[in-house]
Amino acid sequence: QVQLVESGGGLVQPGGSLRLSCTASGSIFRIYVMGWYRQAPGKQRELVATITSGGRTNYADSVKGRFTISRDNTKNTVSLQMNSLKPEDAAVYYCRAKHPLVSGSGYWGRGTQVTVSS
Repeated sequence: QVQLVESGGGLVQPGGSLRLSCTASGSIFRIYVMGWYRQAPGKQRELVATITSGGRTNYADSVKGRFTISRDNTKNTVSLQMNSLKPEDAAVYYCRAKHPLVSGSGYWGRGTQVTVSS
């Protein structure tokens, strides 16, 4: 069992930056593939970025070059640094933990709201 708690969302102007964090508890964090997903009103949840236990990263094309995902296995945290934010980045951002050898959707946090507006 993994519990995930996101933090760091808020209101930011276009072109600004935010850093999201997700803290995990309850299991062996370091083996999980961690990811950030987002869901805007009226849209499906979509992948933003993932990072494996070994640090390999994957990004949605829409955020490449602007967002950076990282993890600290000593602190059981995964972060998402978001720069050059655009209005279309506004969404609820969710943290996900997925065991690489277990089928299913994994574990999800409750989300943190990111609003990009002037």
